[in-house]
Amino acid sequence: MPLEVVYGESRNRPAAQALAAQLRAAVTEGTVYLAYPVLATADERVEVDALLVTREHGLVAFLLADHFPSEDADWNNIIAEQDRLFAVLEAHLSRYERLRSGRRLAIEPHTATIFPDELSAPVPPTEGFYGPLEDVSAFVGSLPPIGEDLERALQAALQRVSTIKPFKKRANVSGTASRGAVLREIESGIANLDRWQKAAAIESPEGPQRIRGLAGSGKTIVLALKAAYLHTQHPEWQIALTFHTRALYQQMLDLTTRFTFEHNNDRPDPEHLRIIHSWGSFSRPGVYSTIAAALGETPRDYSYARGKYGMDGAFQGVCQELLEIARTRSAKPIFDAVLIDEAQDLPPEFFRLVYLLTREPKRIVWAYDEMQKLSESAMPDTDELFGTGSQGESLVSLESGPDSPRRDIVLPICYRNTPWALATAHALGIGVYRQGGLLQHPDEPGLWREIGYEVVHGRLQAGRRVTLARRTDSAPEYFARLITPEDAVSVATFADEQAQDAWVASEIVRNLEEDELDRDDILIVLPDTYRAKSRAPRLMRELGRLNIISHLVGVTSSTDSVFRSDSIAIAHIYRAKGNEAPMVYALDSQYAAPDFNAVSRRNTLFTAITRSRGWVRIAGWGPGMASVAAEARTVIDNMFRLEFKVPTNQELQTLRHIYRVRAIEDEESVRKATEGLSVFLEAIDNGEIDLQDLPPALRTRLVNRLLQERFGDDSQIR
Repeated sequence: MPLEVVYGESRNRPAAQALAAQLRAAVTEGTVYLAYPVLATADERVEVDALLVTREHGLVAFLLADHFPSEDADWNNIIAEQDRLFAVLEAHLSRYERLRSGRRLAIEPHTATIFPDELSAPVPPTEGFYGPLEDVSAFVGSLPPIGEDLERALQAALQRVSTIKPFKKRANVSGTASRGAVLREIESGIANLDRWQKAAAIESPEGPQRIRGLAGSGKTIVLALKAAYLHTQHPEWQIALTFHTRALYQQMLDLTTRFTFEHNNDRPDPEHLRIIHSWGSFSRPGVYSTIAAALGETPRDYSYARGKYGMDGAFQGVCQELLEIARTRSAKPIFDAVLIDEAQDLPPEFFRLVYLLTREPKRIVWAYDEMQKLSESAMPDTDELFGTGSQGESLVSLESGPDSPRRDIVLPICYRNTPWALATAHALGIGVYRQGGLLQHPDEPGLWREIGYEVVHGRLQAGRRVTLARRTDSAPEYFARLITPEDAVSVATFADEQAQDAWVASEIVRNLEEDELDRDDILIVLPDTYRAKSRAPRLMRELGRLNIISHLVGVTSSTDSVFRSDSIAIAHIYRAKGNEAPMVYALDSQYAAPDFNAVSRRNTLFTAITRSRGWVRIAGWGPGMASVAAEARTVIDNMFRLEFKVPTNQELQTLRHIYRVRAIEDEESVRKATEGLSVFLEAIDNGEIDLQDLPPALRTRLVNRLLQERFGDDSQIR
């Protein structure tokens, strides 16, 4: 792979681009960061114009001078600046154990000052390189190589991602083959941003930016790292980092705090870098409530919004109200940059509010799960999100020029889920092996390739049959090395709820004692949000019988965090979103069986499965679980391949009509109507009544409805 160039916020972008061009000619692999990272000591911050990391030639930090020095005083300043850069770089690297060898650094950093013109006088005797751009290739080419392990450790230290490694020592792990031992090996590896994550985290264009990827591709970490980087570069800016799931708050706060400390040797300033929920609450402001206050309005609460707009339309409704107010006033922008996680769960009205209240050049970064909404291409386009101008022109463009920060970035590797769990989740989510056929499908078949699938057989085209499998390069190598497919995903079916809950309790005892997992390695997900409060106590009683302490997230524990070291987390699907655990129990999976609101029910099961970071147990009970289990076992038997016919546009529209999302209160009406129709048909079959017994008008209406459903609106009895 050729040298990768990552475009940070350069003070002199043309000079930085010219340096990158020279390095591309001299180096065949590695990464050059332009204007990244910022290095800090207790007393000062030192900005680096360019940083080269390569196995061929080690580490080189570059400073770009504006002119060749003409006096001794100028030389003294330039030499002192490079000496300071070397000292800070050496001090920074010495903090990392993997980069030390005894009392010294295992790697020698090199520093260089590059002038725009040829040298017009000799360079005074000093250490380091001083010279014109044309001499960079020869200088870098003369430097010795470093080992692969050192390069990985160096990248981790410079990217700051070493701070996301867990604090767990896993001292209780004594075996070498237990699940705890597998986790210890995975967690002890050096974390590096991949090439796409580096671009997403560091490259900041002058304007909006979109980041796309599957759940578990690193979007949350990327946004936290970007927020910390922007805050360090521009401490005077008002930056908001926001999200949809309240339980993400603590994770976001922890990540940004650690990343900012790595950049700036200090905690973030909460007055300028604000970690806030998209809506907000009485106790803690959010983006919506902050904008409302800026407009002189009292923010609406959830009770008002639910009463007026319903549960599903609550946030969209209050955002629309506020947007109409904002458009009638000369709203003064309050944000310099807004970073939005879980964007697929937020309405367009929210994005338009953010756009109005963000200063030019509208630094709005939104990240979303590419297939969290399985029936769509996940997100509306930029015109739908942000609106258009008075002449119909797009307000937001994602086009970027050559040698400049990217505005649209896809993260194709899934680090959270095993490839087997992900394939199972997608198969169940869209109904690949469902008896009645597909329930939903993305608008664009090509999206499957973007999210890491490859075609094994057939054609990925509308109307054609296709067989898909996860590409080997779409997951980290340690999954295949440390976890087997049959252990990664398993299915369990029970006669009733109590039998399922008793099984889960016994399995968790085995997880804690034999598998050497910790309590906060385990997450139990309940699919039915509305009944979670009444459902959870029965499960907690079964766990309690085996002396397992548990908590229902947000009810018997804090709303801002999910896991506790002394208790097993139980969460309904909305509390579980945005979180992950090595072992996940997706309970009551029969919830996904009914045809009523089948799409939202399948999306719920998809989300539950994709919370898993190692192993997932899909469990359920009763007759409904038989069909769900049969689908899951077909995925497993087919070696986690997805075989189906790609629907045409017309078939997609039909699917979306049949399986459209319905209000929860409609379910009772559908149930009663179904029961009545069943009684009616049974009476006809038994000869108790005849169709001719129906009043003529009612009989005509019934026949017409059936004809319309089958042949369209023109097929009616007149």
